[in-house]
Amino acid sequence: MNARLSSDARMPRSWFTPTPDSLWNRFRDKPRLRLASLFHLVWTVYVFGDLVFAKTLEPHWWLVTGISFPVFLVIYVLAYTQSLRLTPWFAAASALLGFAVMDVNASACGCYVIYACAIVGFEGSPRRSLSGMGAILGSFVLVAYLLHDWPPAIIAGLSLIALCVGAINVIYRFNAQRDAELKLSHDEVRRLAAMAERERIGRDLHDLLGHTLSLITLKLELSRRLLDRDEAAARREMEEAEQVARHALAEVRSAVTGIRASGLAAELASARLLLNASMVGFEYTSELPVLPERIESELALILREAITNVHRHARASTAEAHVGIEGRTLVLTVTDDGKGGVRDEGNGICGMRERVRKLGGSIGFESVRAQGTRVRIAIPLTPADRLAAPPRGELPTDAGIAT
Repeated sequence: MNARLSSDARMPRSWFTPTPDSLWNRFRDKPRLRLASLFHLVWTVYVFGDLVFAKTLEPHWWLVTGISFPVFLVIYVLAYTQSLRLTPWFAAASALLGFAVMDVNASACGCYVIYACAIVGFEGSPRRSLSGMGAILGSFVLVAYLLHDWPPAIIAGLSLIALCVGAINVIYRFNAQRDAELKLSHDEVRRLAAMAERERIGRDLHDLLGHTLSLITLKLELSRRLLDRDEAAARREMEEAEQVARHALAEVRSAVTGIRASGLAAELASARLLLNASMVGFEYTSELPVLPERIESELALILREAITNVHRHARASTAEAHVGIEGRTLVLTVTDDGKGGVRDEGNGICGMRERVRKLGGSIGFESVRAQGTRVRIAIPLTPADRLAAPPRGELPTDAGIAT
């Protein structure tokens, strides 16, 4: 008996526990959206609009409102915490609640119907959502006009507001889905680029080292056999093995240099995908200079953060990124034609400053309101770096710009 009572006591809590496929659970990593879903309840103040707009109240107005409002709050919470497949039922429940109080509390009726259309926009295709709104509003018009003789102007106004609120929910939801798909595409490009790079490394190492190591092994075996009979021939074989090994070492270094350069190239390609998907034209240096090992990875991360800022905040139509060597300095510039006027430095810009400072370089911002933003990163090159990187005259010209 006690166990059954304990189980019954837990049942109300389980109703409000978010299910894995609930809208609340989808907002798990987006606390702002969770807060917004709670903030939207502020519009329920119109449930009590009759206190202001109605000349007289029905005798049982307080009783009907006091019962219907908590019921609506339960419906609203369940719409967020239960499976999205149940969304049409919660929308219908909110609409029926509005029809039930129509005679007593007209403001509450309109409020519940508007929220019903908003809930319909939580799930399903646009056609399905709009069909659900049409069914709710059609029922509202019939009940309000034919059974309760509401003025057509009020019916039309409430219907238009409810349709607009529901449509905004649908548009917002599909924009969020598009952003999520874009992020997945962005991540997929990075994954495919990494996979292609691993495959290229495997092929290069196999081609470079497979034959070379076999040749070195053969010559060393031959020199060992000749050592007792012909020292001069054995010495020649060992010298040739040394030359082959040095040549292989040079080829491996060249391959590793290509591997280091591919990180920034992949980041530029990923940036083009991200910005083009956001309707931002992007131009960048397609033939990169050979970059020193200590700079390559940090510069790629700096570029990623700069492009992310353009995507999220700039509201630009075009952007450019260029990498070049000016004298003894490696220069990366990222420009856009967005809104500009950047004054505060967020976590992204602070992170860029820290990375540039780690490389001993400097970063400058030019952000004029309505004229866009220009970021210039200058990293001094050591003598060893300059041996690895070509001078400015060897960099590609404008023919190396890709869109």
